[in-house]
Amino acid sequence: MGERRADIGADGGAPRLQWENRVELASIAAVRLPRAGGSYARQPFSAEGGRISAEGGRKRIFLTGATGYIGSAVLDALVRAGHEVTALVRDAEKANRVAERGAHPAVADLSNPASYEDVAQGHQAYVHTALDSSPRGPDIDRLAIGTLTSCARRATGRGKSDPRVFIYTSGVWVLGAAGEPVAEDAVLEPAAYSAWRAPHEQLVLQAAGGNLRTVVIRPGIVYGGARGIVSDLFKDAVNGLVRVIGPGENRWALVYDRDLADLYARLVVHPEASGIYHATDEGDERVNEIVEAIGSHVNVRPDVRHIPLEEARIKQGPYAAAVAMDQVVRGPRARAIGWTPSLRSVSGNVPRLLEQWRAGQSQL
Repeated sequence: MGERRADIGADGGAPRLQWENRVELASIAAVRLPRAGGSYARQPFSAEGGRISAEGGRKRIFLTGATGYIGSAVLDALVRAGHEVTALVRDAEKANRVAERGAHPAVADLSNPASYEDVAQGHQAYVHTALDSSPRGPDIDRLAIGTLTSCARRATGRGKSDPRVFIYTSGVWVLGAAGEPVAEDAVLEPAAYSAWRAPHEQLVLQAAGGNLRTVVIRPGIVYGGARGIVSDLFKDAVNGLVRVIGPGENRWALVYDRDLADLYARLVVHPEASGIYHATDEGDERVNEIVEAIGSHVNVRPDVRHIPLEEARIKQGPYAAAVAMDQVVRGPRARAIGWTPSLRSVSGNVPRLLEQWRAGQSQL
């Protein structure tokens, strides 16, 4: 049986989709990868922390989605690293929230480039984590990619001493079901829910050139704090009923929110990092294992109801199939630049995560 593999080239860029004979994951890491390195400005470099290096320096960063689940964690990591962050937000209330956390707010509408194009000029890094949940979401995302990469390109005429980077947030669901380990060079067989992301990844990768490097991050299902799919399991368990789509034997590709944010911070400053990076803890936990572990740590063990996939599709559409996918995802390129997740399990860290979830309820 062949392994899903695409030739992503020496730089990890746009994949040329094809089938090849099965290869070991060790050979995937043999693709030329960026050298490990980087540290942060306010602290000496450590392999564990990965702060800004002297070479990377303090950056001016334009961030979208700064109040979202992923974006808020990224904002904290970038500010903690000593960067100057301009955060695009929708309204004054969100502007106050990001200002309190150390960012310079810019109130604008992501769907209207004219409202933020001027303020986006002149930054050294552009980090796009925003996702509009409306039916227009994919179109708005494509528009934002074009606008922000154009801003980055216009700033690259200052020579090699002032390079630019654009980082795009995709997701592992673009890979599709993966019962065997897949890495960054995998052939894409996207879940219907995330199919629109595949061409957007290509737009980002193809925008690279000159002094602009571009990066696509594919996070796993994010956990930590009080938002997201895993946090919903905590909420359901506390309320006494957890609904699982399908038999629950599928494995989720997962990543802790703070670990994910650390990868963004590393990629911002790494001078050679470009192309696709997977962000998962590689714990390969089954949904049933996670639900069982959570259930054992709440006051009253919850009931668990398994909902047939076809029944779930009626109410949740393509999202139901995405959540029910079995995925085993690897990220050798992220490991090659020194990124090592601090947490590699939901079920093994339930007390800590449950405490974070409870603390986060007051902030929602």
